[in-house]
Amino acid sequence: MIIKNTDIAAFCDILRHSGQKIVLTNGCFDIIHAGHITYLKKAASFGDCLIVGLNTDASVKRWKSKNRPIVGEENRALVIDSLKFVDYVVLFNETTAEDLVEKIKPAVYVKGGDYTLSTLPEAHILQSYGGRAEFINMVEGCSTTSIINKIKNIY
Repeated sequence: MIIKNTDIAAFCDILRHSGQKIVLTNGCFDIIHAGHITYLKKAASFGDCLIVGLNTDASVKRWKSKNRPIVGEENRALVIDSLKFVDYVVLFNETTAEDLVEKIKPAVYVKGGDYTLSTLPEAHILQSYGGRAEFINMVEGCSTTSIINKIKNIY
């Protein structure tokens, strides 16, 4: 289910009060590949419900490049929402997920293994309410950038 950003805080309060352990991860998830699937499935294993924060097109352009995303936010949200281990999707417009973490207050915040607690922009927010971070190693050889480069080399 895709939840409006303006509704996510109240929605998560309801989930928490019903006993749900909320897990949050976020990203662009531009061209879905096996690395994304492996990552999201593992993220879901840390709690009862997985919320995926999806960068809007505007935030992806600021974060990645003016040529990204390849797939628009509505289509990316639809694809992520269709995965059986993803419970909710919420779009966010910021470059980091600090505001999203503040609104959702997940029990567990999941990021890729290229982050550490000391490099995680959201760490201070997690620590302020007792949330924890988990880091998942990326699947070797799986990246959207490598897929894009492979396509460029073909054409």
